[in-house]
Amino acid sequence: MKRRTFLQNTSLAAAGMFCAPAILKAGKYDESILGQGNKRYRLNAMWGQLNFGKYPVKDCHEMVQDKKGRIILLTNEVKNNIIIYDKKGNLVETWGHDYPGGHGLTLFNENGKDVLFICDNNRHQVIKTDLKGTVLMTLDYPKETGQYTKVEEYIPTETAIADNGDVYVADGYGKDFIIQYDHSGKYIRHFGGRGDKEENLLNAHGICIDKRDKGRPTLIVTSRQQHAFKRYTLEGKYINTIPLPGAWVCRPVIQGNYLYAAVLKSNADPNRPSGWVTVLDKNFKIVSNLGGTPAVYENGQPQEMHQASNVFQYPHDVCIDDEQNIYVAQWNSGHVYPYKLEPLV
Repeated sequence: MKRRTFLQNTSLAAAGMFCAPAILKAGKYDESILGQGNKRYRLNAMWGQLNFGKYPVKDCHEMVQDKKGRIILLTNEVKNNIIIYDKKGNLVETWGHDYPGGHGLTLFNENGKDVLFICDNNRHQVIKTDLKGTVLMTLDYPKETGQYTKVEEYIPTETAIADNGDVYVADGYGKDFIIQYDHSGKYIRHFGGRGDKEENLLNAHGICIDKRDKGRPTLIVTSRQQHAFKRYTLEGKYINTIPLPGAWVCRPVIQGNYLYAAVLKSNADPNRPSGWVTVLDKNFKIVSNLGGTPAVYENGQPQEMHQASNVFQYPHDVCIDDEQNIYVAQWNSGHVYPYKLEPLV
């Protein structure tokens, strides 16, 4: 689904969500326990609350943790595109006024130094910066592929960076190709794209590199309208599909042996604000749905899932810190700041 269509479908629902911050200040959800099995969490909806007049947010799109332990949020609010917190939710600093379509945020340790890759939907670009916002490289629309006739056809949503510096860009709101560049921005190849074959993608919203099988890294790519992740080699060869029935899933995030992802909404009622956080083990079996129905398998296949409680409204991304806390950024949810999920021990 195109972002413009999705915005039209959800405009009425969004109009009623500006009361969300007031509800959260009342502490309505702070005692919620979410998830199943050994992946259960207590919701802290008060984490990260700031003075909205000084530090506003629009859509809280994505979050990462840097090597200093700080939590970095990307929002498409140009008064402060980047908001940096400590783990307690205190403000450290803000910067950025040039990313009206700020959507994808990837952190990469480049020769001991953290750098960011920002995907901007409005600018149709990927921008590499340091942690102070200085631009280091810009990737424009990939005319080298021969698949694009104009800039507007390219709407990047996410990046993944290989150990050698290769950059994989997911054109998740454009033509659904994955475009691979080397560390300097030189085009290497493209793959995926729309079509009827297993290797094709539909709403290639997110991408990450899975290094859990040592010596055999793979790409995991979201195919959101197909309610699935798809796996590829680093050279773009299709491996298999991980079905997630009913889940409009966002980018995959790997921490330890687990894969985490925000589910933007439920297939059961796609026009209603909904969503949850899903957790998969190393074998890609769903072990917990935070705010969603427990996973049920029949003949080895997961059955359709949906939202179980109204804690989340369009969760868009998760960040898992070095203490296993989960931070949840939400899109189109009444300008709410991120939530923190604290593991039960």
